[in-house]
Amino acid sequence: RSSPARPSPMLPRPRAALSCLMAATNRRAFSAAPASWVVDTLKNAQCVAFDVDSTVITEEGIDVLAAHCGAGEAVAAWTAKAMGGSVKFEDALAARLELIKPSRSDIAECLAAHPPQLNAGVAELVELLHARGTAVYLVSGGFRLMINPVADMLDISHDRVFANTILFDEAGNFTGFDASEPTSADGGKPKVIGALKEQHGYDPVIMVGDGATDLQARPPADAFVGFGGIAVREVVKEGADWFVEDFEEVLKLVR
Repeated sequence: RSSPARPSPMLPRPRAALSCLMAATNRRAFSAAPASWVVDTLKNAQCVAFDVDSTVITEEGIDVLAAHCGAGEAVAAWTAKAMGGSVKFEDALAARLELIKPSRSDIAECLAAHPPQLNAGVAELVELLHARGTAVYLVSGGFRLMINPVADMLDISHDRVFANTILFDEAGNFTGFDASEPTSADGGKPKVIGALKEQHGYDPVIMVGDGATDLQARPPADAFVGFGGIAVREVVKEGADWFVEDFEEVLKLVR
Protein backbone atom coordinates (compact mmCIF):
# COMPACT_ATOMS: atom_id res chain seq x y z
CA ARG A 1 0.00 0.00 0.00
CA SER A 2 1.20 3.48 -0.75
CA SER A 3 2.39 5.63 2.11
CA PRO A 4 0.24 8.61 3.00
CA ALA A 5 1.43 11.96 1.68
CA ARG A 6 3.61 13.94 4.07
CA PRO A 7 1.55 16.73 5.68
CA SER A 8 2.40 20.35 4.89
CA PRO A 9 4.35 22.28 7.54
CA MET A 10 2.08 24.04 10.01
CA LEU A 11 2.62 27.00 12.27
CA PRO A 12 2.33 26.24 16.00
CA ARG A 13 -1.27 26.37 17.23
CA PRO A 14 -2.84 26.35 20.67
CA ARG A 15 -3.55 22.78 21.77
CA ALA A 16 -7.35 23.17 21.79
CA ALA A 17 -7.40 24.70 18.32
CA LEU A 18 -5.07 22.00 17.01
CA SER A 19 -7.32 19.26 18.47
CA CYS A 20 -10.34 20.76 16.73
CA LEU A 21 -8.44 20.97 13.45
CA MET A 22 -7.31 17.34 13.71
CA ALA A 23 -10.85 16.16 14.47
CA ALA A 24 -12.22 18.02 11.46
CA THR A 25 -9.44 16.65 9.25
CA ASN A 26 -10.20 13.10 10.39
CA ARG A 27 -13.90 13.51 9.61
CA ARG A 28 -13.12 14.81 6.12
CA ALA A 29 -10.68 11.99 5.46
CA PHE A 30 -13.46 9.43 5.23
CA SER A 31 -14.96 11.10 2.15
CA ALA A 32 -11.60 12.08 0.62
CA ALA A 33 -10.18 10.53 -2.52
CA PRO A 34 -9.22 6.87 -2.04
CA ALA A 35 -5.65 5.76 -1.51
CA SER A 36 -3.83 4.81 -4.70
CA TRP A 37 -3.82 1.09 -3.79
CA VAL A 38 -7.62 1.18 -3.43
CA VAL A 39 -7.92 2.82 -6.86
CA ASP A 40 -5.66 0.14 -8.38
CA THR A 41 -7.63 -2.64 -6.70
CA LEU A 42 -10.93 -1.24 -7.97
CA LYS A 43 -9.66 -0.79 -11.52
CA ASN A 44 -8.23 -4.32 -11.60
CA ALA A 45 -10.93 -6.15 -9.63
CA GLN A 46 -11.93 -9.46 -11.16
CA CYS A 47 -14.90 -9.69 -8.81
CA VAL A 48 -17.03 -7.12 -6.98
CA ALA A 49 -19.51 -8.34 -4.37
CA PHE A 50 -22.30 -6.01 -3.26
CA ASP A 51 -24.43 -6.11 -0.16
CA VAL A 52 -28.03 -5.40 -1.15
CA ASP A 53 -30.14 -3.74 1.57
CA SER A 54 -29.22 -0.06 2.09
CA THR A 55 -26.44 -0.50 -0.48
CA VAL A 56 -27.80 -1.65 -3.83
CA ILE A 57 -31.35 -0.72 -2.83
CA THR A 58 -32.62 2.19 -0.76
CA GLU A 59 -34.20 0.24 2.10
CA GLU A 60 -33.70 -2.75 4.38
CA GLY A 61 -35.87 -5.41 2.78
CA ILE A 62 -36.61 -7.19 6.03
CA ASP A 63 -37.81 -3.92 7.58
CA VAL A 64 -40.11 -3.28 4.62
CA LEU A 65 -41.48 -6.81 4.93
CA ALA A 66 -41.94 -6.38 8.68
CA ALA A 67 -43.85 -3.13 8.23
CA HIS A 68 -46.03 -4.81 5.62
CA CYS A 69 -46.77 -7.60 8.10
CA GLY A 70 -47.36 -5.25 11.05
CA ALA A 71 -44.11 -5.81 12.97
CA GLY A 72 -42.14 -2.83 11.73
CA GLU A 73 -40.79 -1.08 14.83
CA ALA A 74 -39.63 -4.17 16.71
CA VAL A 75 -37.89 -5.61 13.66
CA ALA A 76 -36.22 -2.30 12.73
CA ALA A 77 -34.64 -2.19 16.20
CA TRP A 78 -33.12 -5.64 15.66
CA THR A 79 -31.89 -4.62 12.18
CA ALA A 80 -30.08 -1.60 13.60
CA LYS A 81 -28.35 -3.82 16.17
CA ALA A 82 -27.30 -6.35 13.53
CA MET A 83 -25.98 -3.77 11.06
CA GLY A 84 -24.10 -1.93 13.78
CA GLY A 85 -22.45 -5.15 14.95
CA SER A 86 -23.77 -5.12 18.53
CA VAL A 87 -25.44 -8.55 18.22
CA LYS A 88 -24.63 -11.66 16.23
CA PHE A 89 -26.34 -11.66 12.87
CA GLU A 90 -27.84 -15.13 13.30
CA ASP A 91 -29.50 -14.06 16.56
CA ALA A 92 -30.98 -10.97 14.93
CA LEU A 93 -32.15 -12.94 11.90
CA ALA A 94 -33.93 -15.56 14.01
CA ALA A 95 -35.52 -12.92 16.26
CA ARG A 96 -36.79 -10.86 13.34
CA LEU A 97 -38.25 -13.82 11.50
CA GLU A 98 -40.03 -14.98 14.64
CA LEU A 99 -41.59 -11.54 14.92
CA ILE A 100 -42.68 -11.46 11.27
CA LYS A 101 -43.35 -15.12 10.42
CA PRO A 102 -43.93 -14.21 6.76
CA SER A 103 -45.86 -16.55 4.53
CA ARG A 104 -44.96 -17.00 0.87
CA SER A 105 -47.97 -14.87 -0.07
CA ASP A 106 -46.92 -12.15 2.41
CA ILE A 107 -43.62 -11.79 0.59
CA ALA A 108 -45.24 -11.74 -2.85
CA GLU A 109 -47.73 -9.10 -1.73
CA CYS A 110 -44.96 -7.01 -0.14
CA LEU A 111 -42.89 -7.05 -3.34
CA ALA A 112 -45.92 -6.05 -5.37
CA ALA A 113 -46.81 -3.18 -3.03
CA HIS A 114 -43.22 -2.07 -2.35
CA PRO A 115 -40.97 -3.00 -5.29
CA PRO A 116 -37.27 -2.51 -4.51
CA GLN A 117 -35.75 0.82 -5.54
CA LEU A 118 -32.14 0.92 -6.73
CA ASN A 119 -29.76 3.47 -5.30
CA ALA A 120 -28.68 6.14 -7.78
CA GLY A 121 -25.74 5.07 -9.91
CA VAL A 122 -25.67 1.41 -8.94
CA ALA A 123 -27.25 0.13 -12.18
CA GLU A 124 -24.69 2.01 -14.28
CA LEU A 125 -21.88 0.79 -12.04
CA VAL A 126 -22.90 -2.85 -12.40
CA GLU A 127 -23.35 -2.41 -16.16
CA LEU A 128 -19.84 -0.97 -16.49
CA LEU A 129 -18.36 -3.75 -14.38
CA HIS A 130 -20.10 -6.36 -16.54
CA ALA A 131 -18.88 -4.65 -19.71
CA ARG A 132 -15.25 -4.86 -18.66
CA GLY A 133 -15.62 -8.52 -17.67
CA THR A 134 -15.75 -8.15 -13.89
CA ALA A 135 -17.85 -10.80 -12.12
CA VAL A 136 -20.58 -9.18 -9.99
CA TYR A 137 -22.22 -10.93 -7.06
CA LEU A 138 -24.93 -10.02 -4.57
CA VAL A 139 -24.03 -11.23 -1.08
CA SER A 140 -26.85 -10.46 1.32
CA GLY A 141 -28.22 -11.34 4.72
CA GLY A 142 -31.65 -10.75 3.20
CA PHE A 143 -33.96 -13.31 1.63
CA ARG A 144 -33.60 -14.89 -1.79
CA LEU A 145 -37.26 -14.28 -2.60
CA MET A 146 -36.62 -10.55 -2.16
CA ILE A 147 -33.05 -10.42 -3.51
CA ASN A 148 -33.60 -12.32 -6.78
CA PRO A 149 -35.86 -9.56 -8.20
CA VAL A 150 -33.03 -7.08 -7.52
CA ALA A 151 -30.60 -9.37 -9.35
CA ASP A 152 -33.01 -9.42 -12.31
CA MET A 153 -33.04 -5.61 -12.38
CA LEU A 154 -29.23 -5.63 -12.64
CA ASP A 155 -28.91 -8.57 -15.05
CA ILE A 156 -27.12 -10.65 -12.43
CA SER A 157 -27.79 -14.38 -12.71
CA HIS A 158 -29.31 -16.07 -9.69
CA ASP A 159 -26.32 -18.37 -9.32
CA ARG A 160 -24.37 -15.24 -8.38
CA VAL A 161 -26.73 -14.45 -5.52
CA PHE A 162 -25.88 -15.51 -1.97
CA ALA A 163 -28.74 -14.86 0.43
CA ASN A 164 -30.98 -16.57 2.98
CA THR A 165 -33.74 -19.04 2.23
CA ILE A 166 -37.03 -18.88 4.12
CA LEU A 167 -38.70 -22.25 4.62
CA PHE A 168 -42.43 -22.81 4.12
CA ASP A 169 -44.82 -25.70 4.53
CA GLU A 170 -46.98 -27.00 1.69
CA ALA A 171 -49.57 -24.29 2.36
CA GLY A 172 -46.94 -21.57 2.10
CA ASN A 173 -46.80 -20.82 5.83
CA PHE A 174 -43.51 -19.82 7.46
CA THR A 175 -41.65 -22.64 9.20
CA GLY A 176 -38.13 -21.22 9.61
CA PHE A 177 -35.00 -20.51 7.61
CA ASP A 178 -32.19 -22.57 6.14
CA ALA A 179 -29.34 -22.33 8.66
CA SER A 180 -26.94 -23.97 6.18
CA GLU A 181 -26.82 -20.81 4.06
CA PRO A 182 -23.48 -19.12 4.82
CA THR A 183 -25.12 -15.68 5.00
CA SER A 184 -27.46 -16.81 7.80
CA ALA A 185 -24.73 -16.43 10.44
CA ASP A 186 -22.17 -13.93 11.63
CA GLY A 187 -18.99 -14.33 9.60
CA GLY A 188 -20.91 -15.73 6.65
CA LYS A 189 -19.86 -13.10 4.12
CA PRO A 190 -16.13 -13.76 4.47
CA LYS A 191 -16.90 -17.44 3.94
CA VAL A 192 -18.67 -16.58 0.69
CA ILE A 193 -15.83 -14.36 -0.53
CA GLY A 194 -13.24 -16.95 0.43
CA ALA A 195 -15.12 -19.66 -1.46
CA LEU A 196 -15.44 -17.46 -4.56
CA LYS A 197 -11.71 -16.78 -4.57
CA GLU A 198 -10.90 -20.45 -4.10
CA GLN A 199 -13.39 -21.77 -6.67
CA HIS A 200 -12.92 -19.15 -9.40
CA GLY A 201 -9.47 -17.72 -8.71
CA TYR A 202 -10.75 -14.14 -8.58
CA ASP A 203 -7.96 -11.73 -7.69
CA PRO A 204 -8.46 -9.07 -6.54
CA VAL A 205 -11.94 -9.03 -4.98
CA ILE A 206 -13.77 -6.00 -3.59
CA MET A 207 -16.68 -6.03 -1.13
CA VAL A 208 -19.10 -3.10 -1.09
CA GLY A 209 -21.62 -2.62 1.72
CA ASP A 210 -23.06 -0.56 4.53
CA GLY A 211 -23.00 -2.92 7.51
CA ALA A 212 -20.68 -4.58 9.99
CA THR A 213 -21.20 -7.98 8.35
CA ASP A 214 -19.90 -6.48 5.07
CA LEU A 215 -16.81 -5.11 6.80
CA GLN A 216 -16.14 -8.63 8.10
CA ALA A 217 -15.61 -9.78 4.49
CA ARG A 218 -12.17 -8.11 4.35
CA PRO A 219 -10.15 -10.27 4.48
CA PRO A 220 -10.49 -12.41 2.40
CA ALA A 221 -11.75 -9.53 0.21
CA ASP A 222 -8.77 -7.47 -0.88
CA ALA A 223 -10.53 -4.16 -0.23
CA PHE A 224 -13.73 -2.96 1.39
CA VAL A 225 -15.69 0.03 0.14
CA GLY A 226 -18.12 1.26 2.76
CA PHE A 227 -21.37 2.82 1.53
CA GLY A 228 -23.16 5.42 3.61
CA GLY A 229 -25.72 6.80 1.18
CA ILE A 230 -28.64 5.47 3.23
CA ALA A 231 -27.21 4.89 6.71
CA VAL A 232 -23.82 5.91 8.07
CA ARG A 233 -22.61 3.31 10.56
CA GLU A 234 -19.52 4.46 12.46
CA VAL A 235 -17.91 1.02 12.66
CA VAL A 236 -18.12 0.78 8.86
CA LYS A 237 -16.98 4.35 8.28
CA GLU A 238 -13.94 3.86 10.46
CA GLY A 239 -13.03 0.42 9.11
CA ALA A 240 -13.54 0.95 5.37
CA ASP A 241 -10.61 1.26 2.99
CA TRP A 242 -12.72 3.87 1.22
CA PHE A 243 -16.05 5.29 2.43
CA VAL A 244 -18.51 6.84 -0.02
CA GLU A 245 -22.02 8.21 0.27
CA ASP A 246 -22.75 8.28 -3.46
CA PHE A 247 -21.96 5.68 -6.12
CA GLU A 248 -21.05 8.53 -8.46
CA GLU A 249 -17.71 8.63 -6.62
CA VAL A 250 -17.05 5.02 -7.60
CA LEU A 251 -18.33 5.53 -11.15
CA LYS A 252 -15.72 8.24 -11.73
CA LEU A 253 -13.00 5.61 -11.28
CA VAL A 254 -14.69 2.89 -13.31
CA ARG A 255 -15.85 4.90 -16.34
